[in-house]
Amino acid sequence: MFNFRKKSPEASEVRKSKWFKNAKSKAKNYLDSPDKIPSLIERAKKKAKKKSGPLREVWEGLMTFFRLLKAYAKKEYREIPWESIVFILASIIYFVMPFDLISDFLPGGFIDDASLIAWTLGSVSVDIENFRQWEKEKGRQTDE
Repeated sequence: MFNFRKKSPEASEVRKSKWFKNAKSKAKNYLDSPDKIPSLIERAKKKAKKKSGPLREVWEGLMTFFRLLKAYAKKEYREIPWESIVFILASIIYFVMPFDLISDFLPGGFIDDASLIAWTLGSVSVDIENFRQWEKEKGRQTDE
């Protein structure tokens, strides 16, 4: 999946950071008001398109996160454990935060974001596969 380099922070460092803890707290707030999720997804999509190079190795998973969150917000897809949806949403919130473990404006500023996305993809891989299967069964578009 993601090729960790010696310079890149381990996902465990990112998950222990105050920024990720803040993102998890915000994720729970978003889940209390899922109508706010689509605007978060749009912000994240814009940022992702600008930085597609550093995110190349996690791109497909990130796009799946966006589709899953959109379906969740619309109450079309809810077959996912609470902890998994919190981690997915927190990873997206962390991604849109310009100031985090490695601020985005610094060289290599997206390494921590990609590391966290890769970790989240691995952690919720069964849930992601279930969602992709649901998309296939519903005849949904499976790429962005």
